Amino acid sequence: MPRQKTAGTAEFAGPGFADAGAGPAAEPPTGAPTTTEPAPASAPARPGRDRYLDVLRSVALVRVVVYHLFGWAWLTVLFPSMGVMFALAGSLMARSLKRPALSVIRSRVRRLLPPMWAFAAVALALMFAGGWNPREDPDHGGTWGLLSLLNYLVPIGAPPYPAEAGFPGGLLESGWAVEAAGPLWYLRAYLWFVLASPLLLWAFRRAPWPTLLAPLGLTAIVGTGLVTIPGETGNAVTDFAVYGGCWVLGFAHHEGMLQQIPRYITVSCASLVMAFGLWWASGHLGPEGWDLNDIPLAQAAWSFGFVVILLQYSPSWQELPGRLAKWDKLVTLSNNRAVTIYLWHNLLILLTVPIIDLMYRLPFMQSERAAEALDSASTLWMFALVWPLIGLSVLAVGWIEDLAAKRRPRLWPNGSRPAGRGGAARPARRG
Repeated sequence: MPRQKTAGTAEFAGPGFADAGAGPAAEPPTGAPTTTEPAPASAPARPGRDRYLDVLRSVALVRVVVYHLFGWAWLTVLFPSMGVMFALAGSLMARSLKRPALSVIRSRVRRLLPPMWAFAAVALALMFAGGWNPREDPDHGGTWGLLSLLNYLVPIGAPPYPAEAGFPGGLLESGWAVEAAGPLWYLRAYLWFVLASPLLLWAFRRAPWPTLLAPLGLTAIVGTGLVTIPGETGNAVTDFAVYGGCWVLGFAHHEGMLQQIPRYITVSCASLVMAFGLWWASGHLGPEGWDLNDIPLAQAAWSFGFVVILLQYSPSWQELPGRLAKWDKLVTLSNNRAVTIYLWHNLLILLTVPIIDLMYRLPFMQSERAAEALDSASTLWMFALVWPLIGLSVLAVGWIEDLAAKRRPRLWPNGSRPAGRGGAARPARRG
């Protein structure tokens, strides 16, 4: 099954899910007893969020939406979102594994599943309403098809969905389910990495270079046709291999391994790996040309080198500097609702189509010239409309991420502080 396409399945910048919702950098507690003695010079500062990594996650999410709208293959080269996001998640996972492994895995799974269940409830209801019967589906039929529905509860495998299904009111074309539910493959890949992380981190600390490079070697075997594993098992193994190097690079970033290597060596080697990826892609172009999502070995090599350079130059911001500061609230919001944006945005892109169809009914759109103008700019209208729809989804179901993380539910967590809780006090009303 092809993935990471607007027409088919979808590529997603799945967030570094578990830690994406903490908001801006933590502040030291106030109200502590004071003392006349100065604090020891060696006392470490309380760690906060790395806003550089938060910016990368936000850029990846925006890039994914743009990719799914416009289908520009060159975006996969300009910014390999999946590799970046797996690396960020790997770094956060390595940090969390200072705690007992089972508790960390349980926490990650708990934060992932409730938002997925909310999406699955809506998606499955629409599929069933559209006439889909998984027992009779030629691709997912019989008892096995029914059992595969359990992947909507825990995505160890790929959740099934129909190639064609109706939609209430006929608002969407029959292939809508492929677009809407196809992205769920990422949850499977993420879950596999979470479950494997204790073993991967153990191996990395004992043999860093073999563990770091092994996924590239595995991709050369299963991602080039040298060894073919059929079905969804083959897709899962290929995904694990392609992005495994980036996940382990997250370990290397957290452990400080990259900083121990002279920058010119790191960047030079990373550039050679990226050059190999482009060379391989040039001889194995897929149906969309230079779309690296169709070329596993090129995707693995290019993403690996790209991530190495990003992490090598990581400035570890506690606050967004300079002109980036004006984007602080949007960066905070997108990180706090990364799972929601990931799960819903492709379905929301589809829903922009019937909204645009309504525009043709406006009185001033009845001329042939006006209709042609709307036709030529329809994709731009989709781009403009999808962001308000994403905002509505954040308001409607985003708070489930807070419940999953055992936080107080928030409707619009962009880092703003309400009055009386560290924000500006409201002036007294005059009556």
